[in-house]
Parts: sequence; structure tokens; C-alpha cells
Amino acid sequence: MSRSDLERLSKEELIELVLKLHRPEKTSRTSSKPPSSDHKERREKSRPGGAKPGHEGHKRALSADPDQVVEHRPVSCSACGEVLAGDLPAEVISVHERIDLPLVRPVVEQHRRLCVTCPACRTRVAAPRPAGAEATPFGPRLHAVATYLKTFQAFSYERLQAALSDLFGLRLSQGGLMNVLRRAQGCCAEGRDVALAHLRQAPVVASDETGVRIEGANSFHWVFRCQDAVVHHAAPSRAAAVVGEVMGGHRPAVWISDRYSAQQGHGERQQTCLAHLARDVAYALEAGDDLLALRLKLWLDKVFVLARSLTGLAASTLARKRRELERDLDAILKAPATCDLAQTLQTRMRRARDQLLTFVAFPGLVDVTNNACERDLRPAVVQRKVTNGYRVMWAAKGEADVRTVVATAALRTKATPFATLLATITV
Repeated sequence: MSRSDLERLSKEELIELVLKLHRPEKTSRTSSKPPSSDHKERREKSRPGGAKPGHEGHKRALSADPDQVVEHRPVSCSACGEVLAGDLPAEVISVHERIDLPLVRPVVEQHRRLCVTCPACRTRVAAPRPAGAEATPFGPRLHAVATYLKTFQAFSYERLQAALSDLFGLRLSQGGLMNVLRRAQGCCAEGRDVALAHLRQAPVVASDETGVRIEGANSFHWVFRCQDAVVHHAAPSRAAAVVGEVMGGHRPAVWISDRYSAQQGHGERQQTCLAHLARDVAYALEAGDDLLALRLKLWLDKVFVLARSLTGLAASTLARKRRELERDLDAILKAPATCDLAQTLQTRMRRARDQLLTFVAFPGLVDVTNNACERDLRPAVVQRKVTNGYRVMWAAKGEADVRTVVATAALRTKATPFATLLATITV
């Protein structure tokens, strides 16, 4: 804004502008910004590190099945020098463990085809080609290790190449690593299709997306979640057409998302993420002076309390509590607002009025927040920050398939990502 623009403002407009400039910065508590963007507290105001007074100490538990047990006996008496026989009764007074990793080197199995001349007819007979001779020389465990480090530990190709060389003495070119990853990702295609089939039959679906660079252009990493599946999807667009492509025409009973327009209208009913609204309310309460923000915070607190106890309440109790919440919300939305932040909140709440308490009609099935999708997206965000995106679209789509298989398996079992990858690639 130029000086001439400022001179044309009225006194009230200038006061409002100054108040806006003096508002506190938004943090992860009052907006959708990540916690990593928050400013750290000044050192003199920060809490001291280490254990607090009265804290009970913890130590590593001893292994239940050690690979080797070595007993150390005294050989002579420390008082008189008498030799102590090895068959004297003894008691264990302490146990110490030494844990280390074995040397890991690739196991190379070389297959040689032999040719033999038949002594009867003098025909040269060659042995048949062994299974997989025309395929990659690398086994499933190596494929799983490379995919795990690249996808879940956010290694770049250069770092992955160095890690395989330093740790295992295995030298691969970056082109070779790319082929390894592409083959491993292809093994996840079937699991992705199964997860997609579950998603397209689910009565409740949640979704979210985050930005990512693919082939040097701004693109998006989407996630869709239901009770039986988590589907990751890479796309060049953030439009609603992506949802139509993934859902294949299926329209669930309830769709859970934030207030972004592309996430709206895909279910029979909509549940707006109340965590997003709660952060907006927290900022309005911190930066403004309108009591309307406090009333909205108290109303949201009641909603969250109801959500936690939803499955233990009778239908009549739920109906009564919902009527009370709707009555209180109507009063808040009709109340006059003096602060622009409070007015903005009122506008947002009015637009999402029919999407705030949908969860009450589906006890135990619909969450009041979209936090599960945000947790599913967090590893992809870390990957984006470390590697700055993907060189080609197939890499982004392949990694989305890997995350789909691993995240869906985690809903049913407690298998680690590496165990799921190894089982998928070995099949």
C-alpha cells in the first residue's frame, strides 16, 4: 500500500489497519501451519532439559533370548588367595549385555549353464535356463530394503546409493536403483487395486491433500481413508475431478474433509473437520477482543466432549444433546460481531452449518476431525521436504502405491512397513 493510499483512509480504517498489523503471527496451534514453522521460545524462558524431580528412571530391558550367554566366575579368593573350584555354587549378582550388528554382505548366488555332448548321438545338450535368469539379478530383500529406505526414510537416490555401498558393500548406479524401485513399486499394484475396491464400497470416506513437486511442476499428493483401506494418489491437479477419478462414481453416506471446495459434495452428507475450525477460533481468541470467539471455543469444547462419549450414550440422550448444541450455535451465529476475525468465523460456520454435527447420527463411524488423513500425509510431507519432489510421474504414483499397501496393511496388522514390503515383493 502506497503513501497516497494511506492518506485516503479514514481514521477508523487506519485504526483497523494498525490493529491487524499488531496481531500475533499464526502458529500450528492457531492455523494449519506445521509445528516445524513455529518460533522456538527464548532460551531463558525455556524449560530445563533432563529428568524432572521425582521422575522414576527407566533402563533397557534385558533380552529374553540372548544369542550367547557368557558366565564370569571368580578364579581365586580376593581375601586369602584360595583357588575357587569351578563347581562351587554361584549366584548371579548382575547382568550386562553387549549388542552389536553383524557384518552384512550381499549373498551372490551364481548360476552357470553347462552344455554336454551326448556320447550316443554327439548332440550338444544345454541345461535349461534357470527361473528368473532373464529378470533382475537382485532378490526380493534387496528390493524391499531399497524401497523402504527411499520411501519411508526419505533417502534421495544419491544417499540411497551411498548407504547401500557403505553398509552392505553393494554398488548400484542411480539408474539401476531406479529400476529396482520401479519393479518393487509394480509389485504393489495388486494391493493398491484391492484397497481401491474397499474404498469404492465404503460408507464413510475421509480425504485430504498436500502439495508436491512432480516433474518440476506443482502437483498434489492425495489420501483417501475408510475403515478398511488407505489409498494414496498422486495427481497434477487439486480439482474435484481427482476425487471422481479415485472414487469411480461411488458416493458414500458421509464424506469427511476440510472446507476446501474440491473436497465438498462427494457424499450424501458432509462432516467438516472441526480441528481446522478450532484452530481458527484459537487465533481469533488470541488476536481479537470479541467475546464471540470465546463462545465458539466453548461450543466446540462441548462438541469434542460429546464426540468422545458418543458410543456410550442412548439415542434419546444424543438427540437431546444435539438439539442443545444446535440451539446454542444458532444463538452464536445470530449474535453481533465487532471484530473482523469473529465475523469471518461466523461466515465460515454459517456456510458449514449443516456439516458440523453430522457425526452424531453415526456413532462410532464418523470422526469429528480429519486428523487421521493428516497423519497419513505426514510421511509424504517429510519426503517432499527432504527430496524436493519427484523427477517423473511414475515415481510419484509408484510411491503412492507403496504407501497405500503399507498403510492399508497397518489397519489390520501391526506389521512394520519393511515386513509388509518384503511380504508383498516376495509373493
